Amino acid sequence: MCIAGLALAATAPAHAALPTPISAATARSYLAGMTATAETHGDSYDRDLFPTWITISGTCDTREWILKRDGAGVTTNSACTATSGTWTSAYDNVVTTNPSTFDIDHLVPLSEAWASGAWAWTTTRRRTFANDVNDPQLIAVSASSNRSKGDRDPAEWLPQTSYRCTYARAWVQVKHDYALTVDSTEKNTLTTILNAC
Repeated sequence: MCIAGLALAATAPAHAALPTPISAATARSYLAGMTATAETHGDSYDRDLFPTWITISGTCDTREWILKRDGAGVTTNSACTATSGTWTSAYDNVVTTNPSTFDIDHLVPLSEAWASGAWAWTTTRRRTFANDVNDPQLIAVSASSNRSKGDRDPAEWLPQTSYRCTYARAWVQVKHDYALTVDSTEKNTLTTILNAC
């Protein structure tokens, strides 16, 4: 087991736990300051422009790091691969003891980021975004919910009702921290959610 895994396993939550997003009040303030802007450059998106699953600590890559953070009772082998544990998907409440059935979701999808301004970034910045374990951007969720979400923004897809406030707060924080734009329907949907938080 890698050193990071030892530390994380001892404090792992019972379900997926993003780094705590900004408060609803802060999210409302950030969102109000974002001018609704049409997305651009969507046709030129290529996932390979966002290098993913880099080494985060020791032998642990981004996926393995998030699986340990978001699981309960997680143990790993010498390659830092999770061998046991329990994971609960915040998007749809699916529970598993088989991490291969879970995906690591980019809360703000890579193609959404691209069309919201990441098309102008350097590869280094896109790598940072795609592997960000400090902002509330990566979360272990059921593969079915991740595939259902795809590349859609909150105007087109939302997780289960009980998680929507957290999701909206995290979405706005990531967009704010990376100076990404929001389109009008996305902004309206997020405003409605956050006003009810």
